Amino acid sequence: MKTAVTISEVLDQQEAIVQKAIMLQSRAAYFAVLYRKMTIAVQHAIANNQFEDNKRMERLIVNFANLYLQAWNGFTNKQKICNAWQTIFPACENKKLIVLQHLMLGINTHINLDLAKAAVQTCPGDTIFGLKNDFEKINEIIASLAQQVQTTLEKIWWPLKLLTDITNKKHEAVLNFSISNARKASWANAIALSIVDAPAKAAHIVIMEEMVNGVSRKIINPGGFTQFILKPVLWMEPKEVRRTIELLQK
Repeated sequence: MKTAVTISEVLDQQEAIVQKAIMLQSRAAYFAVLYRKMTIAVQHAIANNQFEDNKRMERLIVNFANLYLQAWNGFTNKQKICNAWQTIFPACENKKLIVLQHLMLGINTHINLDLAKAAVQTCPGDTIFGLKNDFEKINEIIASLAQQVQTTLEKIWWPLKLLTDITNKKHEAVLNFSISNARKASWANAIALSIVDAPAKAAHIVIMEEMVNGVSRKIINPGGFTQFILKPVLWMEPKEVRRTIELLQK
């Protein structure tokens, strides 16, 4: 895959990932579907001039997406990628994880790591501070879509209703991951990366990756009680990746 330049190119490459994952029966398609829906939602918001700087937002979305696309391309070609995505992609083949866990793994890595990096790439130095309102708006879109997906899945697999709302502000969010907390952390990381020199930036990215990996491990192994609740969800979920993708695309 070549580096995307426009949102349309991002959407095409995201769709290519979905189709390849369907062919391979890989659960990597689950996050790819959700991410593509998010990209479309932001594209519509840009078309309707809902951001303070719509051209800047398009640059941010493309930079943001390229980090995911490059990680996917590197992994599929057996190249070295960042540790955070190196944890996620092999986990996509773990049949013991429910759909929601696969989605949270992707969201955790992409928000907590990639969004901050993309923000600094788009608005280096002091210009990062002018991005705050639009940055928060894109996070609202991500959180809203994640909630819509959980609501859809709850209608199909009722045991999910026993789990805490994934977008709440409590520390005990489902699977030990709160999108609300991730949104705060991503902006704090963006500020940190924008004000330090290159060596310090590299060191901070390593710290970010370690933090993301820690959260990912908790999502994969959320503890005995949560795993007990998740078992009936896993039993009820379709075994065919294609069928699950159809549900996620609704």
